[in-house]
Amino acid sequence: MILGDIIINDWEPIWLTLKLALVSTLMLFVFAVPLALWLGQTKSKLKPFWEALVSMPLVLPPSVIGFYLLLLLSPRSVLGSWLENWFDVKLVFTFEGLVIGSMIYSLPFMVHPIQSAITNFPQNLLDASYVLGKSKIQTFRRVVLPMIKPSLLTGLVLTFAHTIGEFGVILMIGGNIPGETRVASIAIYNEVESLNYSSANFYSAVLFGISFAILFVIYMLNGKSFSKIWNR
Repeated sequence: MILGDIIINDWEPIWLTLKLALVSTLMLFVFAVPLALWLGQTKSKLKPFWEALVSMPLVLPPSVIGFYLLLLLSPRSVLGSWLENWFDVKLVFTFEGLVIGSMIYSLPFMVHPIQSAITNFPQNLLDASYVLGKSKIQTFRRVVLPMIKPSLLTGLVLTFAHTIGEFGVILMIGGNIPGETRVASIAIYNEVESLNYSSANFYSAVLFGISFAILFVIYMLNGKSFSKIWNR
């Protein structure tokens, strides 16, 4: 029984990390794809502003993002107080709060590959589709979507992998609650602080293996996808 508890406790941060990465990636995909399509096509003068805003997580320290999210979602803030009083929703030090923080922190990793694919999409293919009488929706489904599948896959996988390695944002907004917000990166930090290097090595090795496997798969699948498109 004791051994079983140890095994469960050892793997709990890993499962929570994978759950967070999966939920954050799927939710961000729904939001980020339309945003990336818009950024790739818009001629708005405000485009540089929105591009800079989307890219901010790439240059800001994670602790800065986590700090401002902590202030924004705190029960003492206008938004946090409104959510708690009207919907009984608490986002600070909860799994749901981690999902929001992860989506914001990983936003550029989802948006940039898709936006790049849309921006560089051959205009002659679109014109040919329109000449053949296809609508914009049909053109997107039958022409654009198959061509940007590698970029969609890249955005999904990079977002998933990036979420697995999050630390600063998670620590600031989620703290260190077992079974709720203690993901693998937080567990590693705790074990190192306690000089328990064997457990820290266990978590680190698992994350290393998962991250390598994810990147290996994306390069392999993208290579096959590009080869199919090129040989058409």
